[in-house]
Amino acid sequence: MRRREHLRPAVVRGSDAMKIAVACIVPALLVACSGDDPGAPPTAPICGAEMLRSGEATYYAADGSGNCSFDPTGDLMVAAMNELDYAVGGACGACAAIDGPSGSIVVRIVDRCPECPAGNIDLSAEAFAMIAEPIEGRVHIDWRYVTCDVTGPIVYASNADSNPWWLAIQIRNHRYRIAKVEARATGDSAFTELDRQEWNYFIAADGLGEGPFDFRVTDVYGGAVEDTAIALAPGAEANGAAQLPSCD
Repeated sequence: MRRREHLRPAVVRGSDAMKIAVACIVPALLVACSGDDPGAPPTAPICGAEMLRSGEATYYAADGSGNCSFDPTGDLMVAAMNELDYAVGGACGACAAIDGPSGSIVVRIVDRCPECPAGNIDLSAEAFAMIAEPIEGRVHIDWRYVTCDVTGPIVYASNADSNPWWLAIQIRNHRYRIAKVEARATGDSAFTELDRQEWNYFIAADGLGEGPFDFRVTDVYGGAVEDTAIALAPGAEANGAAQLPSCD
């Protein structure tokens, strides 16, 4: 959907660089490891105990927009996630705490970095300057997902092209990564799981009618929030009644 230019040329990687070290389970801890089978399934995240990841940070001219389909923002503590960890939009809106050579920062994921090897994060120039000297261009980092410091409930945003026969919903202002979104027309008995798109919308390809709608949003830790009778016009936002349950 877009092309991002690095402010410093990136090193070209071979296909092997897209392999990622999987998580090892040790008693009561999740730690990053290397040398394991890259084809092994990922370890399910544990609420409040996200594993530590390692990689490299680069930077680009970010404005808060990108593949996650968020609007530009004045808060430039943002970043683009590598292709694997981007997880078909699953990283969108998540927050990551990053430790670099000369500082630490928390950023929100707003974009995808398709050329970045697994574990790497492409930061805004402003965020990179808080963990390393910009002239370095590429530095080692350790990072983990953390709770986003949001206030208020989750927000439902309807795509401008939504209609009774095609519905696209984005979840905003969420505390944790979103695992799935289910919806139904208010009054119906069964929820339908919406299809996640790489551009950070959840789609009902055949629509759900005129609305209003009920939603059930589940995060990667299994916490969920349900909202009923949400009226959404194309291109509009609506507040839910609550935020995702806290791990704290």
